Amino acid sequence: MHAQNIIFPAQVLRGPGVLAQLGEICSLLGKRALVIGGHQALAALGDKINHYLEGTPVSVVGTEWFGGESSEGNILRLAERVKTLSADLILSVGGGKSLDTGKAVGAAAQVPVVTIPTVAATCAAVTPLTIRYFDDGHFRDLFPLPQAPASVIIDSELLSKAPLRWLAAGLGDTLAKWYEFRAISNHHAALSGVARSSSANSRICYDLIAFYGGAACDAVREGKTSAELDQVLDAIFMFAGLTSLMSSGAHAAASHAIYEGFTVCDKTREFGHGLLVGLGNLCLLALENRSDDELREAILLSHACAVPLRLREIAELSDEELESIVQASLHAPDMHNMPHPVSAESLYAAFARVEAMADALKL
Repeated sequence: MHAQNIIFPAQVLRGPGVLAQLGEICSLLGKRALVIGGHQALAALGDKINHYLEGTPVSVVGTEWFGGESSEGNILRLAERVKTLSADLILSVGGGKSLDTGKAVGAAAQVPVVTIPTVAATCAAVTPLTIRYFDDGHFRDLFPLPQAPASVIIDSELLSKAPLRWLAAGLGDTLAKWYEFRAISNHHAALSGVARSSSANSRICYDLIAFYGGAACDAVREGKTSAELDQVLDAIFMFAGLTSLMSSGAHAAASHAIYEGFTVCDKTREFGHGLLVGLGNLCLLALENRSDDELREAILLSHACAVPLRLREIAELSDEELESIVQASLHAPDMHNMPHPVSAESLYAAFARVEAMADALKL
């Protein structure tokens, strides 16, 4: 039997106001913290971080913008800053690319990382993995890390204040855990315990979102926390994270391949990973020839979760731009995990079927 290396985050703290525990968490990990994040996250959290570290042995020795892309250049640049500042702890704040950068910097510099997501758009806060991009924003690769975050702080009060589109992105990305796992699960001839765990957690993701997703979106529209939002955040961060952590081998398929296709087009690249994956989920169901009833149910759920249902909701694309997206999707590694070959014709047909049903439902 082959060896398996499953790396868990050491601590996941979640609920409204848990950021207030930052001081005691950091005190166990280091004394000289470097804060790395996106511009908005640094502006929103800078003062809070300093406030919560007051009276502890931990001081902030520097604050750095992550650089805009989780690219090798930014990771190496920031790892040098860690050395220059003699930092022994990284506080990584912001969205997916920012957190992915901070985690990779921690691994490169061999210091612990505390992740503080400011949007619930992906499970990046918990996983020992960085999605690397080139400096121009094109997808590069999945880069496994030798360590997971030492602590993950999921503060629903903080996350409820973020724009709805970021929660919607998290919902789209997390629904993919179930839709994609199911699409390729025939490949797991003998389901191991680890594969069963991944499958069970991906189903929990779906069930929580199907039950609580709409109400969680309503809470974020009002900028308030709620029990439903906490359940959905558990799906996005914890159960999606467990699905990935326990996954033995491939766990992405057409939904993510279509996202990777969107990254080749300037108009769609920055739209939001999970929102693009969310539309990809619906296309995946069409590619699987799922019934109208099943596709209708998925479209209604996606609509309740503020996920786009049509290409034009993302951007007005020329025929040439759409063709480049379709071709890039077909050649993305994740598309090769599909149980049957996917053609350009079938992918065009999938977009059209989803759009026609959304129109028929008057959504």
